[in-house]
Amino acid sequence: MQSILFFGDSLTAGYQLRASESFPSRIQEKIDALHLPYKAYNYGVSGETTAGGRQRISSVLSRFEKIDVFVLELGANDSLRGIPVRETTQNLQYILDEVRRAHPEARVVLVGLEFPFDLGPLATLGGGRMGHYAQEFKALFRQLAEKNEVDFVPFLLHGVIGQRHLNLPDGVHPNAEGQKILANNVWAVLERVIQ
Repeated sequence: MQSILFFGDSLTAGYQLRASESFPSRIQEKIDALHLPYKAYNYGVSGETTAGGRQRISSVLSRFEKIDVFVLELGANDSLRGIPVRETTQNLQYILDEVRRAHPEARVVLVGLEFPFDLGPLATLGGGRMGHYAQEFKALFRQLAEKNEVDFVPFLLHGVIGQRHLNLPDGVHPNAEGQKILANNVWAVLERVIQ
């Protein structure tokens, strides 16, 4: 049995949902339906920033003798707090380096995120700084994926962001139906990795 480790924040954890409704659990259902020899492990922690992930990564990696696939989804909370893109990038690079060091055989999938709000009128405030931040933030994931030559999910929340019926009342976290779409977005890349 091979292992797929999902390392992320509330989007991975399935904030306020049953464990079976999180997108890693939905991916496990797809794996089982295809009778593939993989087990998904959900190491999502709600509220986690990339700095938190950086502190946590070594202890998580040491729990596994072998990780076959590592799926990294972090950064949403950085953008909500306006953490500089350079800092987010450095933290994600550190996590990627740690995975490579501890589990050199692991295939890595980096999950892309975008600044989570419809900026609209905000984009023109502050001399367009918000819009500039959003562009830089979105770009950092593809740049990291290319630099590290890892598989890449362009945008986790594609088809879910801004859709009221697919999110919890907070408008930020996907509901159970939204998590199914997140699973499809990740599976579009992950399926090629594990087949």
